[in-house]
Amino acid sequence: MDPITDPAGRPPGPPPPFASPPTKAREIGADGAAEPADSSPPDGLSALVGEVRQLASDAKTLAEAELAFQTSRARYVAGSAQKIAVFGVAAFVLAFFALGALTVGLLLALTPLVTAWGATAIVVGALAIAAFLCIKAATTRIARMSAAIGGEDKRR
Repeated sequence: MDPITDPAGRPPGPPPPFASPPTKAREIGADGAAEPADSSPPDGLSALVGEVRQLASDAKTLAEAELAFQTSRARYVAGSAQKIAVFGVAAFVLAFFALGALTVGLLLALTPLVTAWGATAIVVGALAIAAFLCIKAATTRIARMSAAIGGEDKRR
């Protein structure tokens, strides 16, 4: 036997491109007519069908695992978002009261220097200027966002 050929005498490597698929041997029936050995598909096709079934089974398992993972992830995010919202509201309330206390403190500190009406005018004026600057910054950012989303540049 030549080491370059296999036991059947064929060279190693892939089969010829237009080779016919192997067929099962036919059995001779009692009446002498040729009958197929069985009605199952050829070995190559049954192997392919088995592989496709295994692939479908793996895909189903993967989809179920992915669904379970994303469901647990969504539950975690929902629970975290709820806690974040509670802490955010608490921070806003505390900051609101801190600013109220600061306002009262400024009024009390400025009263001996510029009278009660003068202290009130200074504190209200400073708060009004701060509020105006915040509103101006917010409207500028809203205009930029609208331009970016709408594709128009309104700053021309």
